[in-house]
Amino acid sequence: MRKRWLTALVCVILLSGILTACGSSNGSAGSGGTDAESKSSGKLTIYSPNAAEINNPIIKEFQDRTGISVDLISGGTGELLKRVEAEANNPLGDIFWAGGADSLASFAEYFEPYSTSEKSSIFPGYLDPANNWTPFNALPMVITYNKELVPEDEVPQSWEDLLDPKWKGQIAFADPAKSGSSYTQLVTMLTAFGKDDEQGWEYVKQLVDNMDGKILSGSSLVQRAVPDGEFALGITLEDAALRYMEGGAQIGIIYPSEGTSAVPDGAAIIKGTKNLEEAKQFMDFLVGKDVQELVQSEFKRRSVRDDVNPVEGLPQTVDIELVEYDFEWASDNKEAIIERFTNIMMGIE
Repeated sequence: MRKRWLTALVCVILLSGILTACGSSNGSAGSGGTDAESKSSGKLTIYSPNAAEINNPIIKEFQDRTGISVDLISGGTGELLKRVEAEANNPLGDIFWAGGADSLASFAEYFEPYSTSEKSSIFPGYLDPANNWTPFNALPMVITYNKELVPEDEVPQSWEDLLDPKWKGQIAFADPAKSGSSYTQLVTMLTAFGKDDEQGWEYVKQLVDNMDGKILSGSSLVQRAVPDGEFALGITLEDAALRYMEGGAQIGIIYPSEGTSAVPDGAAIIKGTKNLEEAKQFMDFLVGKDVQELVQSEFKRRSVRDDVNPVEGLPQTVDIELVEYDFEWASDNKEAIIERFTNIMMGIE
């Protein structure tokens, strides 16, 4: 198990923001591990909404192991998926990496089906039966709160608690039209209160009212806004909150009592890629055991593999109350769901 390469790279990035050549040339991860003499001279262009601290060390190690050069294009999930759609007749990217699996599923026609060589080690519940995308990590959605702004006896314990008038204008939430994780959070709340009988939308209307017209343009802004004290509460990803906590931020996290979701984010090969074999290598690399172990230990993201030990100090996924998240419904109805949410935000509904 190669635990040094990512740890070293993460430290460099966090301290200086500059990548250095810390990658190791020994060992392997799935089909991505190679000896120096067998390295490729290929290239990949990757579209990714991931945070830089996650992307940079993983891409650096992939390049070191394979010799494949990577151009990274960053942006929001919605923005980058629209780019994939617009480039369908002449794809300029090869891989879409990260973004909720439900968001990827809604753009499945623009992806090339691929069954990773690591498939037998991935929890079946996280797999796409059509192989249009490959899961990367499981991401529980949580409520986060600023401990300096929220008294301990007033900490919300549920989605319902976010409707308390005392939190009006103090809830950070990203625009689900731009953020894949925010879209997953929206569907999670709809599901928790009833997506088929209008009760879910009644909850969303009340939540939007309590947000007091404030919505952020990206999930990374939510992640920073609560530790920075701009908002008392936020709806965000578990791993993002945990990383801020480890960095000393005075925040806490809550798994809502009505239930949350642990939908995986994923990666997909863009249909029409001119670098198919290199793209397959990257997909296998992402779900290789050592990458999954180290992403989990360094970034607190839950592995999708069944042979990786769980993160110490976190509740196990089986112990978290989860809603019955309907991937197909979330994917098939994404455009209509986002349109209705936008209308509620604009006061049309």
